[in-house]
Amino acid sequence: MTDATTLAILGAGGDLTARLLLPALGQLLTREPSRAVRIVGADREEWTDADLESVVRASFASMDAEDAASRVDVTYTRTDITHPDDLRALLKDCTGQVALYFAVPPAVAAASVATLTPDMLPAGAMLVMEKPFGTDEASAEELNRTLTDLVPESQVFRVDHFLGRSTTLNLLGARFANRILEPLWSAESIESVDIVYDESLALEGRAGYYDKAGALVDMIQSHLLQVLAVLAMEEPATLDEIDFRAATSAVLRATAVWGDDPAGSSRRARYTAGEIDGAAKPSYVDEPGVDPDRQTETLAEATFEVRNARWAGIPFRLRSGKALGTPAREIVVRFRPVRHLPRGLTGTSDGAVLRFSLGPDRMSLELNLNASEDPFELERATLSAELGEGALKAYAEVLSGVLDGDPMLAVRGDAAEQSWRIVAPILEAWRQGDVPLDDYVAGSSGPEGWPELG
Repeated sequence: MTDATTLAILGAGGDLTARLLLPALGQLLTREPSRAVRIVGADREEWTDADLESVVRASFASMDAEDAASRVDVTYTRTDITHPDDLRALLKDCTGQVALYFAVPPAVAAASVATLTPDMLPAGAMLVMEKPFGTDEASAEELNRTLTDLVPESQVFRVDHFLGRSTTLNLLGARFANRILEPLWSAESIESVDIVYDESLALEGRAGYYDKAGALVDMIQSHLLQVLAVLAMEEPATLDEIDFRAATSAVLRATAVWGDDPAGSSRRARYTAGEIDGAAKPSYVDEPGVDPDRQTETLAEATFEVRNARWAGIPFRLRSGKALGTPAREIVVRFRPVRHLPRGLTGTSDGAVLRFSLGPDRMSLELNLNASEDPFELERATLSAELGEGALKAYAEVLSGVLDGDPMLAVRGDAAEQSWRIVAPILEAWRQGDVPLDDYVAGSSGPEGWPELG
């Protein structure tokens, strides 16, 4: 792609732009120097072009992409992105293929989208939205109607950096390209699935967003359900945006809370004061900007079922939390044990376990093999393969899809709505106080009494 693409960043002065978007763009342009990108920044800051250029240079330098910075044309316009006249003036000067990246809080993005009219947008303009997409199913539906009144669905990119090319394609390649796995990829052979993304990071100054969202919305609703959909999907005819997204959306439509029991199938907890890697951490309720009365959870776990012929009866446990001492980031597929062992074989007969570790990506398979000292004794052995970190960082993969105009790994509108439908019973049970808010010490493995991960 050699024609210049205009990347209009709405919220150019924010943390997301400097910390994630611009470093990712620098990496992408270094790896693909034939790309031509023009940055048009917009924000309420009293900046000049030189101010934004300085941020671009610093962000690119963090990725050793100084040369790429010299190839990017940068302009800045002070803009109220919720004001129609400001938006019209900004977009009038955007040329070529245009991508509007809403690098602003969700409420501001929604207000800005509501301000846009089709005549303001350059032909073929792409709208790039950060999570969360709405605050519940109804608001997601309303936002989607607004977006698709402006542009076709194929020009809406709902960003989920968890669906980066490397992670997604590792899952698809392992399953669909190996006869040893594909015939076994169902409830007939699989006993359970865990999708876990725990972090050692605590709140880190994100109270403005996180204290209103919590772990369930921030991670499980927004990200991990999409990973579940990729893992459980039927094989698509092609890996294009139509077939791939139709397959993942079908999984979400079939997904519900395990046993239709949101109280019994979910857990929540919040960290208290502790220590992580030698650094003292305050209790979540004492973090700046936190309202203790919100009862916001920093660790959430929920179990779901995909109610179709392939997966019915199999628990999918999704978990994510902050301030954990031994954070796990993995997908764990547990296979059923064999029905019978020949008499004379002793030792473990547990089912095989396939793990996909996330960042850096790694795949391992735990099997039962004969012990070296006693061939009649079975012991556990692990076969593993390093899959690497991928050629690009997560946000660089996102931007690559945006700049190519390929929404395959963006969340489709109906999938965003389904994710809210799936977690709605849990959120309601928590609001009603049907699920206790447990405590865990920052730096620990989680609350006492919770089932262990493994």
